[in-house]
Amino acid sequence: MKQKLSALSGAGLLGIVQQYGFIIVLALVIGYFSLVAPFFLSWGNALAILHAIAPIVVIAAGLAVVVFAGKIDISVGSVAFLSATVGMRLHYDLGVPAESSLAIMILVGLLLGGVNAIIIVGLKINSLVATLAMMIAFRGLALTLTGSQSITLPEQIRILGNAKIGPIFIDIFVALVVLLVLNAVIKQTPLGRHIMAIGNDEDTAARVGIDVPGTTFIAFIISGGLAGLGGAMAMVQVGSITSFLGQGLEFTAVAVVVIGGVSLYGGMGSIWPGVLLGALTLEVVRNGLNQVGADPYLYQIITGVVIFVAIYAFSLRRFRAKPSGVRVAEANSAPEVSEASKPNQKMV
Repeated sequence: MKQKLSALSGAGLLGIVQQYGFIIVLALVIGYFSLVAPFFLSWGNALAILHAIAPIVVIAAGLAVVVFAGKIDISVGSVAFLSATVGMRLHYDLGVPAESSLAIMILVGLLLGGVNAIIIVGLKINSLVATLAMMIAFRGLALTLTGSQSITLPEQIRILGNAKIGPIFIDIFVALVVLLVLNAVIKQTPLGRHIMAIGNDEDTAARVGIDVPGTTFIAFIISGGLAGLGGAMAMVQVGSITSFLGQGLEFTAVAVVVIGGVSLYGGMGSIWPGVLLGALTLEVVRNGLNQVGADPYLYQIITGVVIFVAIYAFSLRRFRAKPSGVRVAEANSAPEVSEASKPNQKMV
């Protein structure tokens, strides 16, 4: 009896760790840096962290929609760069009002997301291969438009980088609205349920009448549009467009999605609070290491370890969620090769 109770309590503890492990780790990391960095646990630093993650939260939220559908989009950083570049070029070259250029950036992002969708859905090319090609092509086009030179933002846009409502930066509100709206779309609308169903099993989704190509198309358009918005936010924070804008953002977004508990297999995870927790984890580590004066390359090492642990924890949880009979059946599903069926081996 005691052994059973011990086993149950152990299983319960393991379940809690698997379910809330990264929240526990995030709390421990915050606690540690609060002790060793005197200004880490302050209202100003908390706002600085939220301000810093706002663009990547928006971009990662859009990427998560594609991942829910069982696909991947690693062109989001280049989409962000090209969208911002097109918006500013139209302002300086054609006299488009600066405020309107921000809306154009989102529209360009939607268009580029549509280009990805046409290639993946229409031409039936693997999403990783397609978006890898577009990542390179979009960045090359943006560099051509900028001439690899920085583009200074007009004053009416540059001041938005530090604009606040009360003590809180505007971009924090923007990121929060995106998270809540997108979370509601995924959880409470037919579109969101269809995206999740496709990610769980595309063939089954098609058999029950879900428009798999159309739904996948919409997922990539959402990803592109939010990448355009995130690019505009990152541009405003920097105060200019440089050749480094958006570089590496695609991989940071993937890291945020994975750490936030979104399954790369598709059909599992959450926008809220998953994406927010993923972004917070990375930025809290970066911010804390910066405050204690740690080696800047240490952040990359820790990020890699965190991503590995997140994927391993999810794989373990996914395996344990299967009934034991299913696991045994999967393990025994490979056909045995009889002696008679083996090819004759000649002695040399």
